[in-house]
Amino acid sequence: MKIAVLLSAGRHSVSGRPAPVPVELQALRLAVDLAAQCGGQSGGDVTGLHAGPELGPLTDALGHGLAHLIHLRGEGTADPAPALATALAAGGYDLILAGRAGQGGWDAGLLPYTLARALGLPIIADAAGLAPGEAPGTLGVEQALARGARRRLVVRLPALVTVHSAAPAPLPFAFAGMRRGRVETREAPPAPAPAPDVEERAYRPRPKLIAKAATGASALERLRAATEAASGGGRLLVDPAPEEAAREILAHLRALGLPAGR
Repeated sequence: MKIAVLLSAGRHSVSGRPAPVPVELQALRLAVDLAAQCGGQSGGDVTGLHAGPELGPLTDALGHGLAHLIHLRGEGTADPAPALATALAAGGYDLILAGRAGQGGWDAGLLPYTLARALGLPIIADAAGLAPGEAPGTLGVEQALARGARRRLVVRLPALVTVHSAAPAPLPFAFAGMRRGRVETREAPPAPAPAPDVEERAYRPRPKLIAKAATGASALERLRAATEAASGGGRLLVDPAPEEAAREILAHLRALGLPAGR
């Protein structure tokens, strides 16, 4: 069985530094175990694919059981789907594994579905376990559902499967395995030019509307209105004297209609 694992340029969730995506390393674990069950040796039938300008920390995947990594080198802003679809179609893979969602700045989670549509393959989402099917050319998939439920499916190969974070943990990192792994660099085909009626713009988040202001009001008045609406009125006291603080508390209680006592 020929298995391909898609690897993306991720970032660490805490430090923000480039790092492999954990769920993709879990997909690699499933691929290596499945290849061993099908007669492969040490993940020899498993190939990793990455499309992008550079590999960076993705070479660490070689230390997690991957023997062969193909780097489709292209522009950083180019769509990786055409290059990956061409390489996957030419490779004749029986099974393609991908993470359910990326962990980088440009990932949208739609790449597996785009590739499945381009290659004409069925897609199974959120796999937590894989096993060879009883019938030839089939694959058993344990699908992760909500609230810890599981569902067993049988899919006919070739197929594309996304892996859930409930899958087994990645294989331990081995430096010797990373040294033995082989990296093959290919030039990705040039990306097609965008349609002339599509205009690319930088994304800018829209600020939330805090308070309505009258037409023609100055920026200072709008800022003051927004601040008062957010704070609920009152005065801000910084290190006040005890007497002054007590007077403000009593005035606030009276404004709320509460008895201030004696």
